[in-house]
Amino acid sequence: MHLKTYTSTDPFLFENGASIDELTIAYHTYGELNEDKDNVVWVCHALTANSDVFDWWPGLFGETELFNPHDYFIICANVLGSHYGTTNPLSLNPRTGEPYYLDFPQFTIRDIVRANQRLADHLGVDKIDILIGGSLGGQQVLEWTAAGTIRIDKLIVIGTCAQSSPWGVAFNESQRLAIEADPSFHKGLPEGGAQGLRAARSVALLSYRTYEVYNLKQEESDSSKTDDFKASSYQRYQGDKLVRRFNAYSYWYLTKAMDSHHLGRGRDSVAQTLSAFSPQTLVVGIPADVLFPPSEQEFIAAHIPGARYYELHSDYGHDGFLIETGTLTAVISDFLKTTQSKSGKDITEKTYIATL
Repeated sequence: MHLKTYTSTDPFLFENGASIDELTIAYHTYGELNEDKDNVVWVCHALTANSDVFDWWPGLFGETELFNPHDYFIICANVLGSHYGTTNPLSLNPRTGEPYYLDFPQFTIRDIVRANQRLADHLGVDKIDILIGGSLGGQQVLEWTAAGTIRIDKLIVIGTCAQSSPWGVAFNESQRLAIEADPSFHKGLPEGGAQGLRAARSVALLSYRTYEVYNLKQEESDSSKTDDFKASSYQRYQGDKLVRRFNAYSYWYLTKAMDSHHLGRGRDSVAQTLSAFSPQTLVVGIPADVLFPPSEQEFIAAHIPGARYYELHSDYGHDGFLIETGTLTAVISDFLKTTQSKSGKDITEKTYIATL
């Protein structure tokens, strides 16, 4: 369960036509691939997460959790452009001997998926039993299925979209404006844009959480206070915390990648692309999610044949998929129990809507 890396020396071609001479992918695996190669769970992570899914999704993934290394071969790859070991803007450009910084090629969700596929080929994985992801991870799940480059039996799609909305792009652009307003971002320094990233994280939190949870967690008991509010301290703390573990260049590029997501690009349409999906699918929406409203998940579920839709009610909004793991475990367990049996016999209805 230690961090591993795979370096492909074949040039990596981006969707926009740019290329890099080699690609390194950081990843974690847990458990072993069984003889039939039908126990693979592939996790696609969200914006600033890493490949150690046992660390950032406890309660759903772990030694004794639903997804465990005794029953499954679990794989999580750090995404292209991320800070955690995969080739990214701070990697050395072999043509210059210096970090890429803003010379790194702009990449898309499709490019991230193509990097995932390269790792799958390296690992000898030609079939994924369960492909799961939320947010940017959910975008990868959908795009990888649409690409059709690997067999996928089951999809679990959480808090994401089939096409980036103007609302989502606006949130991301607001964060990038904060980063770009930091003069150090343009100076080609490893710590460049740090203060801008701090502000960007503050903007992002407003889309990840809700009015209700801020009132619950950051309410003041001292009515005489006129400054130094808990909510202010919380925003600063979260900004500082991200700056200590991430870099502004990766963040800037990854938000661009999120914006690029569009299942219909170069295809007939988003709806027709979804209608061609064959995996058994569970789609989870969160009514309090400001960033990816449940209407986006309802659209996905409505167009994937036989998809099941579940509403996860959480005051934590978009972040609910990382926090409400007890409920997710129950919902996903039910989905797995009631999908096709190994013998191929369908043991349940294929569509339902449930709420908590």
